[in-house]
Amino acid sequence: MSKEKTNQTVQTTGHAWDGDLQEFNNPLPRWWLWGFYASAVFALVYWLLFPAWPMGKGFTTGMKEITFVTTEGKEVTTHWNSRSLLQKELMTARAEQAKYIDQLKTASYTEIVNDDEKSAFAYSMAKVLFADNCAACHQAGGNGVVGSYPNLLDDDWLWGGKFEQITNTIANGRTGFMPAFKASLNEQQMSQVADYVLSLSGEKVAKASADAGSKIFNGAVGGCYYCHDTGGAGKLSVGSADLTDGIWTVANVPAETTLEGKKSVVTSVIKNGVNRTMPAWKDRLSETEIKILTFYVHELGAGQ
Repeated sequence: MSKEKTNQTVQTTGHAWDGDLQEFNNPLPRWWLWGFYASAVFALVYWLLFPAWPMGKGFTTGMKEITFVTTEGKEVTTHWNSRSLLQKELMTARAEQAKYIDQLKTASYTEIVNDDEKSAFAYSMAKVLFADNCAACHQAGGNGVVGSYPNLLDDDWLWGGKFEQITNTIANGRTGFMPAFKASLNEQQMSQVADYVLSLSGEKVAKASADAGSKIFNGAVGGCYYCHDTGGAGKLSVGSADLTDGIWTVANVPAETTLEGKKSVVTSVIKNGVNRTMPAWKDRLSETEIKILTFYVHELGAGQ
């Protein structure tokens, strides 16, 4: 009985605090010991394989090697480090990208649109190209800035929405020009033309004023029909706006709540004209990059 009680007695280190606070001398759990031994072995292997310990001005480089290709196309083998690993991953990703880019280079637009894999890759790559080269003017989502940069999300195409037309626009750039009429028309005449222009998109204006504006617009005095065509439908050949569709690319008519406000912004365009330029990208982007951007812009605006 006494022996059994002795075996069950809890062992302590003999240290005690405040008289009754003692330090037990229990063995560590076996799982904890094996975990500790495994972590020690892992650390030793890691120190041998990878860069680990500082030594003077350098460090232990480890035994593990990695081979990667530099941006110049040279194959290099060196000790493993995070920088060389990143370089290898980047070059591997570029190689994978190159395969898709080669496919897009030879594929027609119809093939790209109808192939989910090609269109997904083209769209993802074009988003980066657009952000880097186009978003500064057309905004990140392509909605543009009224009066300065066209909205690419609507189905209104100043220079045409077919693939070939969009490619031509991106590659060669565009110059949107409308002369100022402040020297050739008086205030009343500009007001009348503004009424006529607003009437073309369904705004309720004074009929007599709009009729007078129609004669100026479609006659020799104003000559607006030379670019905007008779009736104001616009011409793709010169990039003149269609004034009958209710889509405003320069005068911010939708932002105005009163007829006078709408008339004021239209009159301002007639008075001061328009002069805006989109640069040519054929010398900055490759043909394939322009092709990918063409696809992206076409899809943004539900192209023709």
